[in-house]
Amino acid sequence: MKKFLGFALILVLSIALAACGSEKDKSGSDTDKESKKLVVGASNVPHAEILEKAKPILKEKGIDLEIETFQDYVLPNKALNDKELDANYFQHLPFLESAIKENGYDFVNAGGIHIEPIGLYSQKYKSIDKLPDGATIILSSSVADHGRALSLLERNGLIKLKEGIDKTTATTKDIIENKKNFKFDAEYEAALLPKIYESGEGDAVLINSNYAIDAGLNPLKDSIAIEDSESPYVNVIAVNKGDENKEEIKALVEVLHSKEIKDFILEEYKGAVVPADK
Repeated sequence: MKKFLGFALILVLSIALAACGSEKDKSGSDTDKESKKLVVGASNVPHAEILEKAKPILKEKGIDLEIETFQDYVLPNKALNDKELDANYFQHLPFLESAIKENGYDFVNAGGIHIEPIGLYSQKYKSIDKLPDGATIILSSSVADHGRALSLLERNGLIKLKEGIDKTTATTKDIIENKKNFKFDAEYEAALLPKIYESGEGDAVLINSNYAIDAGLNPLKDSIAIEDSESPYVNVIAVNKGDENKEEIKALVEVLHSKEIKDFILEEYKGAVVPADK
């Protein structure tokens, strides 16, 4: 009789536990609501700051965003290629295309988020038309930035590039008119250019806005020339091919395109960073 009662008690408890488990599965409290982790590599400014703003919104969608910051333009793509990151957010589209071509990366653009207008800065001259004959213009050692920098100079009437070329891939060899005999120095990495500017080296320095902002410069006020919002250099979310279809990647891009994030970008950076929907 005791054995029978013990067996019956065990049976009742088993049924009760099974029922509880079933209810948890129905409610999704144990499985459906489990957060997904998303690791994204980014430059400090403005990329990581924008991602920080997106983090609580993604949290509401069940995605835990982890941000890894980088100080250069090489390691974030290596880390993505090695699957140490789920995505990165630091580079403009021409740079991504160049990195894919040069390194054989199997990356795709999951969505364009913003544009950082490149600017020309000078410690010696207050306006671009004051640059003297033979002035030295310092630009990044990244060839992917050269076409962008030269296009800015061309739009301001300082040089002329060959007709019919893809100006996003232009180099100094494509200059066909240089009336002021400018000299071009492309010795330094992009991250070092604010320090080069501060030291007064050269006559003018072309600096990407993310590095300018990080160094305390205001691209709209401190530059003597700056790109407009029509720039093709949109900064993108890059992922390994196929990952662009993952729900968490789609959610990330959707949040970064949201009105809340766009308003944050416009308010925080005062036009030095411009939202994009590309």
